Order: sequence, then structure tokens, then C-alpha cells
Amino acid sequence: MSIDRFVLAFAGTVVVLSVILGVWHSTNWLWLTAFVGANLLQASFTGFCPMAAILKRLGVKPGSAFS
Repeated sequence: MSIDRFVLAFAGTVVVLSVILGVWHSTNWLWLTAFVGANLLQASFTGFCPMAAILKRLGVKPGSAFS
């Protein structure tokens, strides 16, 4: 799995889980959804993603978006 796919899968998983927790537990979990969305938005403009940088250091093969 490339860095790109891992980042997108992780972000999607966190968003879905935080929405589920927001509905069933506390609406404060929706702040996590907002954080992930804001991070994805800034990554689209700057090309910098903290998780992609960490995965690159761990030796995960790069994709085309986060090189």
C-alpha cells in the first residue's frame, strides 16, 4: 500500500468513527472530524501532510501525491 492510499484510508476511517461516536456518544467527537477535514484541506494546498511524512520515514513506498 502506498502512502497516498494509507493516508486516505486512515483519514476516512477516522472521519467515519468520529461521526459514529458523535451520534452515539457525544457531539464533541465531531471536532475530530473537523480537524481531519482541515488537515486534508491544508494538505491539498501545501502538499504537506504530517502522516505522510511519518510514513515516509518508516519506509512506506511513496505514491504520487505525497512525494
